[in-house]
Amino acid sequence: MRTVAILPVKSFAAAKQRLSPSLGAGSRQALALAMLTDVLASLRRARGIDEVFIVTAEPKVEAAAEGHAVRLLHDPAEAGQSAAVEIGVRHALGDGFDRALLIPGDTPLLDPTEVDALLERAAERELSAVIVPDRARTGTNGLLLSPPDVVAPSFGPGSLARHIAAAEQAGVRFEVVELPSLMHDVDSPSDLSDLAAVLEERRGLAPLTQGSLRQIGRVRGVAPSNRADERVEA
Repeated sequence: MRTVAILPVKSFAAAKQRLSPSLGAGSRQALALAMLTDVLASLRRARGIDEVFIVTAEPKVEAAAEGHAVRLLHDPAEAGQSAAVEIGVRHALGDGFDRALLIPGDTPLLDPTEVDALLERAAERELSAVIVPDRARTGTNGLLLSPPDVVAPSFGPGSLARHIAAAEQAGVRFEVVELPSLMHDVDSPSDLSDLAAVLEERRGLAPLTQGSLRQIGRVRGVAPSNRADERVEA
């Protein structure tokens, strides 16, 4: 079963605006690029992912895509995450992919073994849709769709309920499955502190994101500390 991962990536200048009280524009852009690169590295280690599409209008994404066998798809309108994903879905259908995994580029803890387990679970249970919630269980941090257009993506606040309703309305077999490594997205300063705390304990994960967080600490003049929240938010 041919599977493509589709990542919608917002222009870095507009990325992570909710982090602006804690981080300047340059730091936010560097962090967004680092997280995306770590996500791509994990996806390329997942055995069940055959190809990766990035849908974006951001020129700097080429640096992250280099060496990862990624196809860049232009997002001319930048009308939001769902609209960007739909661009990827159209290309996936045109290229004959059987299913698509839709995930954000700000989940640098993504574990390729969890991705493969999710793909295998969906195949074994003959699921047309798998919905991965965020930590608050209100949003969606992942959608596995077979075929790629079996339901229309509707990301944003409250998207978990919308995706469940869409799958029910379509009458397809689906499950809501928590994927721990896909639940750490970064939208707010508290999300960033939580991510830094995880990476402080598990130094081998998401190396570029870890490096970006260390650089943020140096740029902002934060003294070395064992407390991740001090290093990021002080």
